[in-house]
Amino acid sequence: MTWRNKKRLWRTLVPKLAVLLVFGLTACAQTTSDKMNAGQSESGTSAQNPNATEKTKPKVIGATQIIEHPSLDDAFRGFKAALQDAGFVEGTTVLYNGQNAQGDMNNAQTIARNFVADRVDLIFANSTPSAQAALNATKTIPIVFTSVTDPVGAGLVPSMHEAGENITGTTDTHPDAIQKMLAFIVREMGLKKIGIVYNPGEQNSVAQVDAIRTIIKAQGYSLDVVEASVSNTSEVKQAAESLVGQIEGYYVITDNTVVSALEGLLAVADANKLPVFTGEFDSLKRGGFAAYGFRYYDIGYQAGQMAALILKGERNPKDIPPEYPKTLHLAINKTVAKKLGIPIRPEWEKEAEFIE
Repeated sequence: MTWRNKKRLWRTLVPKLAVLLVFGLTACAQTTSDKMNAGQSESGTSAQNPNATEKTKPKVIGATQIIEHPSLDDAFRGFKAALQDAGFVEGTTVLYNGQNAQGDMNNAQTIARNFVADRVDLIFANSTPSAQAALNATKTIPIVFTSVTDPVGAGLVPSMHEAGENITGTTDTHPDAIQKMLAFIVREMGLKKIGIVYNPGEQNSVAQVDAIRTIIKAQGYSLDVVEASVSNTSEVKQAAESLVGQIEGYYVITDNTVVSALEGLLAVADANKLPVFTGEFDSLKRGGFAAYGFRYYDIGYQAGQMAALILKGERNPKDIPPEYPKTLHLAINKTVAKKLGIPIRPEWEKEAEFIE
């Protein structure tokens, strides 16, 4: 072949080779694009792996509380702290829908039904009425309660050794708390008449008053209980006043109505130099004299630990027995003792926690 013929052939082949090269590159690019659109990289691994790119959906907890007062508020703080310690970060991996029934059982029922309609992951019921309303509303959504005095009597669980099908939690009474408080009132203080203001509409309060009378009879104490009933917070101060002249002190049990309006009762007690014995430490800090009790923060924390196990899928509510408070001891408000002229005995110094 002559040089001229070779040159003519080269001019003919170059355009054809260029077309083939462009076509090949386009086809290769299209093949890679098709693979990526199908969710496959060239190495065959998923390029849109849900586990790698999709954020974990936060758990939603419906928190229902019968009324606002420091004890229940502390229990809610303890509940959230336990979940935080278990790895649930508020606003990221857990969301709280907190609702307050303002002391109205009808409101508590509505709140519970709304939680069920919203399909929350768990209901935190903070008080006896709130827990009863939640259980009436659902038999499937997990419920964890706290601040419940008598879970068995309230129909929430079969026994303190056995949870319900979808409900468990912590109680705000210790088996020995009332007995120890009464022993202190009778043996250490020498009182003969004690006044109790409570709401008979709260099942937990009725249970406590019944227990007080039972223990007094069983122990043979010479202690008369004078009762005054209320139906709402506005009646608490007047009920306390009605007992003046008949009693030597007040015993404030863990009644939600009374505790939420405790300042009214304390004002009456202060004006008449009467000691106030309480069922828990939060009321003691507000002006009570002495208590055998626990911190609501602690029982809220215990409940939060239960909720964490449930939300992680490690346990079912029915497999977690209800719990009593894990701590119980005497506490005395020294400031109130001084104001009432009550000397602190050496034996109290050894046993009690003191609040200034």
